[in-house]
Amino acid sequence: MSPAPSDSAAAVRPRATLAITAAATALVTVAYTAPTASLAATAQAAHLGAAGRTWILTGTLVGISALLLTAGSAADDHGRKRVFTSGVLLFAAAEALAALAPGGTVYLAARVLLGIASAAVLAPALGLISHAHPAGPERIRALGIWGASVGLGIAVGPVYGALVQQWADWRAVSGGLALASAAVAACAAVGLTESRAERPRPLDPYGVLTLAAGTALLIAGLAEGRSGWGRPAVLALLAGGVVLLTAFALVEATVREPMLDLSLFRNPGFIAATGGALFTGLSLVGFMSYLPTLLQGVLGLSGLAAGGVLALWSGLSVIAALQARRLAAHLSATTQVALGLLICGLGEAGLYGLTPGSSWLRLAPGLAVAGVGSGVLNAALARLAVSSVPAHRAAMGSGANNTSRYIGSALGVAVTVAVAGTPGPATTADTLATGTDHAVLVAAALCLLGAALTLTTRTAPAPHPASTR
Repeated sequence: MSPAPSDSAAAVRPRATLAITAAATALVTVAYTAPTASLAATAQAAHLGAAGRTWILTGTLVGISALLLTAGSAADDHGRKRVFTSGVLLFAAAEALAALAPGGTVYLAARVLLGIASAAVLAPALGLISHAHPAGPERIRALGIWGASVGLGIAVGPVYGALVQQWADWRAVSGGLALASAAVAACAAVGLTESRAERPRPLDPYGVLTLAAGTALLIAGLAEGRSGWGRPAVLALLAGGVVLLTAFALVEATVREPMLDLSLFRNPGFIAATGGALFTGLSLVGFMSYLPTLLQGVLGLSGLAAGGVLALWSGLSVIAALQARRLAAHLSATTQVALGLLICGLGEAGLYGLTPGSSWLRLAPGLAVAGVGSGVLNAALARLAVSSVPAHRAAMGSGANNTSRYIGSALGVAVTVAVAGTPGPATTADTLATGTDHAVLVAAALCLLGAALTLTTRTAPAPHPASTR
């Protein structure tokens, strides 16, 4: 893969590009995870009920998942810097709106807008990095650093949210992120160099509409299903999502210039990238997103303490992602994804046996192992997302990869809540501990299944000639 041609005579600045994209990516994950350790307190302060509490996280997921692939295609065709910088500016505006929200309804709308902005940040990031770093060891190192920024944001988010909520209030959490993202937007405007595909493609309006609507309905159905899967509204949302996503596949198979070239699914590397990302969200991100809530219910930890426990997992993922480049000389990216999922599964299995009387230290070994696996996995997925698509479609590859991850995350949270249960006045700590053990086993099994399925792509037909594993 060679870098896509730049439409600017300005010199590319690899270090600045990596620093800006990594910082923005970390901000996205901080913003998503910040409410996880203080979800009940935030919902209460914003005058939101149980359904509103669910939508604090789900609203962002809807925006991200619905627009990621669209944002990636738009970035490749109309300018990666343009889409990225616009996304960071919109991110700042969404957080400012959340900070100034007069009530829960506006706050939830701001969270959906935050998801849309996050999609415009995440999708072009890997395209910008691959343009600034030619294929080889330097690109692998840069992608590892980007993968580490994902873990860094997850580590900082819950602790930041709980601390600011404790010292100030829920509005200050969003206000701080608005200021930080405005600074990143200024750096992006100065420090990034524009790049795009040599031959821009026309807009695929039917693909955009069917994908965005189908993904939004599917995730909304998963969120509402936590209160009962048999309700007509839930079934209608899920059915509508499946129908529209099927329509998206039919549209992409028939239009002349599809947003997502379905022939990429004949490429084993692309299958491993999207499938690995899906199982990462389903088995790992979904479970870990809900773990602070479970720790508060079972162990009686404060939001800040629960966020600190989760930081053991995500903090170690940062270190592992930074060192994962050393594996590139010995393992293909596909094998590295499978290895990461396997290690994560073993780590999650080590969380089994949580009881109300146990110490959080009981979880440390499993969280540490899962953290190492997560770092290996994040670095490998970034590497595959770029290398499994043609060079001029790098942002689209990133969008497809992250779409799979966030859809998987929505599924993973739904599965975890359904299996573990929801803390409440009528739920005892012992009952919740039993449910948590069941959720641990399900998450670990899904990790191992994902690892096995990823390895099967190694025996698939040869990749597309324009791609490389």
